[in-house]
Amino acid sequence: MRSTTRVWLDGARPRTLPASVTPVLVGTAVAYAEGGFVWWRALLALVVALALQVGCNYANDYSDGVRGTDEHRVGPARLVGSGTARPRTVLLAAFACFTVAAVTGLVLALVTTPWLLAVGVFAIAAAWFYTGGARPYGYRALGEISVFVFFGVVPVVGTSYVQTGALSWLAFWCSLPVAFLVVDLLVVNNLRDIGSDEAAGKRTLAVVLGDRGTRILYATLLVLACAGTVVVVVLRPWAAVALLTLPVAWLPLRRVVRQETGQRLVLALRDTGRLELAYGLLLCAGILLSTAAS
Repeated sequence: MRSTTRVWLDGARPRTLPASVTPVLVGTAVAYAEGGFVWWRALLALVVALALQVGCNYANDYSDGVRGTDEHRVGPARLVGSGTARPRTVLLAAFACFTVAAVTGLVLALVTTPWLLAVGVFAIAAAWFYTGGARPYGYRALGEISVFVFFGVVPVVGTSYVQTGALSWLAFWCSLPVAFLVVDLLVVNNLRDIGSDEAAGKRTLAVVLGDRGTRILYATLLVLACAGTVVVVVLRPWAAVALLTLPVAWLPLRRVVRQETGQRLVLALRDTGRLELAYGLLLCAGILLSTAAS
């Protein structure tokens, strides 16, 4: 039997955590390039991002579990759906994470601008109502839009902002390829679960598009991430080093284009997370090299 600690770590879905780490790293690199790097604010931004995502993962585990959506899932067993943890315990864990994100975000708001409080409220609401509430938008093919905004654009631009005190076009353009890769994490996850989600009445975008359409979407988002990188290169030429991740992109892409299913797509999810992290690290390096060369 797995230890309690291991069970809860698995429930946090560590394969997906690059979705919260990468945007903060990129936003911090932008802040440094624009002369506003503040290490402790960057650290707090990372705490907010991680707490928000882990809270979202636990909230989804709870909501899908009590609805019965996870009873016949293909991927790793969930805490509630598998009966490993009580629903109320998982719910409390989700709200504990949201509380950490809210308190940490409040500190950042106090040292920057009160407007961050509104952003935080919307982010937490988006995390909860993805699968929670009476009419979860994740069951209506809207999850990708929310992930693009709150796990792509907002954390990159927001991390830069809390350090520099100003909105940045560089941060915005850098956020787009990062957002496309974050969305691909959700796309490949939902591609794996098309059968069980459809049977449970969960109409994700993958269910709406079907198997072939979802695989095309996955590849399209990779192309858009590359195109977005080209725009960043115009602003910071050394950002081109981020394109060295193209060979890494082939690892999950080949599983998708080869029509792999089930547990094979768990590996594609893992590799997509690694791709996003590798891309983010190289993009950060490119931004810093361009700054040093200027």
